[in-house]
Amino acid sequence: MQKTIPEEKSAFLAIVGRPNVGKSSLMNRLLGQKVAIVSSKPQTTRTRIMGVLTEQEQQLVFLDTPGLLKPRDRLGNYMVQSVASSVAGVDAAVLVAEAGTPVSPADLDLTARFQNQHLPAVLCINKIDLLEDKSLLMPQIAAFQKQYPFTAVVPVSARTGDGVDDLKAELKKLSQPGGHLFPDDTLTDQPERVLAGEFVREKMLRRLNKEVPHGVAVVVKRLQERADGSCIDIEAEIYCERDSHKGIIIGKGGAMLKKIGTDARRELESFYGVKVNLQLQVLVKPNWRNKEAALRSFGFDTRDLLK
Repeated sequence: MQKTIPEEKSAFLAIVGRPNVGKSSLMNRLLGQKVAIVSSKPQTTRTRIMGVLTEQEQQLVFLDTPGLLKPRDRLGNYMVQSVASSVAGVDAAVLVAEAGTPVSPADLDLTARFQNQHLPAVLCINKIDLLEDKSLLMPQIAAFQKQYPFTAVVPVSARTGDGVDDLKAELKKLSQPGGHLFPDDTLTDQPERVLAGEFVREKMLRRLNKEVPHGVAVVVKRLQERADGSCIDIEAEIYCERDSHKGIIIGKGGAMLKKIGTDARRELESFYGVKVNLQLQVLVKPNWRNKEAALRSFGFDTRDLLK
């Protein structure tokens, strides 16, 4: 008897929500590998990042988006446009909310977008491991369901993995026949240089306080594996907006920059599986977040969102 081969299915899914609800952590957990940086600070994710999960006949393509907030500069405008563009071009959405919190203006904005586009959406209540009183979940879910008819509601913890398999099962129900959209071994659309730069920026977000890390951009100028495969050489430039910020990033006697470099090198070595030689340079580009040319040179080009 001839064996029946399951039909390949796929779905494009936007992961959306207000800042700091754990969207990037959730995508990393779903993929089983880190492709998006995470920190406790808002605006960690600046542009949409694609992650691809392929399991047998099912392929889920995730778009991790910036947290939706009121823009304060051109970079903020780019981030808002990134969210809008992502929601407009997917098969379904995953609205992530933090356990025990009320419906926010950003949530209302997003559910209105779903409504306008008749977009299927799953509500993911994240950080349930941090919620001591689980009875708060039911009124929270009820409040969200008043705003939109979600196809499913799944409480999860991206940190521990609790509930993530249930979420994955619900998302697979949204996939449609038509084959896989990407080769089965695809993990992300992020170029290696962009990933390396993001890993450096993540360590700055974790090491630096207040406004300093939000005014930095990282550009990897060189990423090259040595001929014998024993090491990868990476040269990156860190751009900040003020001379005073440059001093903070470098630190007394270069101490802070050394800590950032050490943290980033360890992350990169774990990602690549080989030794990494990382060289960092700090430069000043005043008010780059409000300059179109600078934004484009750093990879924040609104024209790319229309593709």
